[in-house]
Amino acid sequence: MKIKKIIYAFSIAILLASCTSEKKSEKAEVTTEFNHFVEQFADIKVLRYKIPGFEELTLKEKKLVYYLTQAGLSGRDIMWDQNYRHNLSVRKALENINQNYKGDRESEDFKFFKTYLKRIWFSNGIHHHYSNDKIKPEFTKEYFTNDLLKNSNTELASEIVEVIFNDTDTKKVNKKSGVDNVLSSAINFYAPDITDKDVVEFYKTAYKGPKGMPVEAGLNSKLVREDGKLVEKVWKSGGMYGVAIDNVIGWLEKAKEVAENEKQGNALGLLIEYYKTGSLDTWDKYCIAWATSTDGNIDWINGFIEVYNDPKGYRGSYETIVQIKDFDMSRKMKVLSDNAQWFEDNAPLDPTHKKENVVGVSYKTVNVAGEAGDASPSTPIGVNLPNNNWIRQQHGSKSVSLGNIIGAYNNAGGTGRLKEFANDEKEIRLEEKYGQIADKLHTALHEVVGHASGKINEGIGQPKETLQNYASTMEEGRADLVGLYYLMDPKLQELSLTDNYKELGMAAYDSYIRNGLMTQLIRINLGDDIEEDHMVNRQWVSAWSFEQGEKENVIEKVLKEDGKTYFNITNYEKLREIFGRLLKETQRIKSEGDFAAARALVEGYGVKVDQQIHKEVLKRNKQFKSAPYSGFVNPVLETSLSENGTISDIKVKQPKSFEEQMLFYSKNYNYLGTKN
Repeated sequence: MKIKKIIYAFSIAILLASCTSEKKSEKAEVTTEFNHFVEQFADIKVLRYKIPGFEELTLKEKKLVYYLTQAGLSGRDIMWDQNYRHNLSVRKALENINQNYKGDRESEDFKFFKTYLKRIWFSNGIHHHYSNDKIKPEFTKEYFTNDLLKNSNTELASEIVEVIFNDTDTKKVNKKSGVDNVLSSAINFYAPDITDKDVVEFYKTAYKGPKGMPVEAGLNSKLVREDGKLVEKVWKSGGMYGVAIDNVIGWLEKAKEVAENEKQGNALGLLIEYYKTGSLDTWDKYCIAWATSTDGNIDWINGFIEVYNDPKGYRGSYETIVQIKDFDMSRKMKVLSDNAQWFEDNAPLDPTHKKENVVGVSYKTVNVAGEAGDASPSTPIGVNLPNNNWIRQQHGSKSVSLGNIIGAYNNAGGTGRLKEFANDEKEIRLEEKYGQIADKLHTALHEVVGHASGKINEGIGQPKETLQNYASTMEEGRADLVGLYYLMDPKLQELSLTDNYKELGMAAYDSYIRNGLMTQLIRINLGDDIEEDHMVNRQWVSAWSFEQGEKENVIEKVLKEDGKTYFNITNYEKLREIFGRLLKETQRIKSEGDFAAARALVEGYGVKVDQQIHKEVLKRNKQFKSAPYSGFVNPVLETSLSENGTISDIKVKQPKSFEEQMLFYSKNYNYLGTKN
């Protein structure tokens, strides 16, 4: 599970060449004073991040980081193809236009083209990275075909040209109720003719794994119809995406040679075997080895992992994150892991839904050294893995907070939106004093305690089977609620994680309600429903809590003389009780597999938007120029070679621009054809 970042100027909202080549470098600039900002276009702001601690690593450790980042980038195009079957064709054509167009590059239309290209780079395809809506060009089809294509000697099939401009495949992922979610989703996890019914029927008889140890069925394959029968095209060496995966394997084998310890090396060996065979049983063995390999300064996330992009919750998007331990913050935050059982024992859950033993919850603050696939350019800020419930229960999990990413967000913000949408000066003061630490602790509690908490009743299937298209948003909301409940607990002050748990909790509650009911709406168009799982969960948590709080005089909606709306919490302790009641119900829904209750909660509170509030929020937000979405270019790891051709050192440099990095990636990690 990952926790996504909602970025506003006022704060970090609640909460993320051949395989044998040693040298990958690109032109980069070195600045004495670090500038986190790269550029802004459309609704997107591109930032940079540092890699604290990299220079303190040994050469062997630097090599491990380098090989792991190269492995991640080698699979980058898999994510593009997963997102939509025509993405690689579109990208190839647009990049060729960008490089070779001989027309007027100063025209308004060409500027629109450049923005469109950058938006597609940022989203790893033609659908928006967050809303899942197809990105609409601001130039015409006539300009595209008669000028851009013609004057750059670029070819693109007419069918694909039509897709760019028409209303086909408008949603990458469609989880709305009342429609065929698979058929109406453009995601390339299923052939275009596959239906909801096909998926349900196929997985009734598909291999589920040993009793009590279910595999994540469908995680690494595309479901298609061949000769009238449904079959899985497995993503592995020799299978679908095989050429890219072979390059991933090549770099992983180099990484295994410089592993920090035996456990780390064994985990990498199992990951290599998984990529070679496609076996989900091997994936589970790898996940166990990875989750229990906790020594060393370097770690990684690599594979087909998060299932948010699958409307049925089976298939994992390709993702990699390479991490260096943040030694200072990890020591401070380890206290949550050490007290995980206390949090479970004291949670407001039905006793039958609590875990008797919370096993091996490992929490670290890390610094990212490189990302690819589903984690880049838009990144999570926290991750808890593995996702398989039985592995988490029996062998534990790893939770990480991406410290340098959070730091970069913090250093790129301002306070304008806070002052616009906060109800009063006290709310502003609390946010400015405790906002950042509240965000960090909420992320930690969400990942370490939230995702590790609770158990499913015996005989009840996995959430993707029982809660279906609501599974992801229910899980994220449940983890959010665990964090919210404990953010105002004296235990945090007792553990020396804050100097004032009450004011910390007040700042967190103000921010969550303000964001869930108002400020996150700047991300969607007027009249649209909320569809992205994390946004949906923030609204259903906030809206349900507001409904209860309004009845109990805990939260009030305030309309001031200037016509602006605010939300004012009048009793924070009672709001905590409301969060606790909702947490108990949410855990019951997961434990019992209550689909009807999940649907009622999500559809009743999380999807539909108060149109009057939405219109007001958009109007009030017009004064701010900072983009609502942020993402990152990756630092460049540049190798120096000795006379005998081996790596003698690795330095960190920063790319000059977003465009430079995207073109470099397309040139050097282009291992897939346009049709896969």
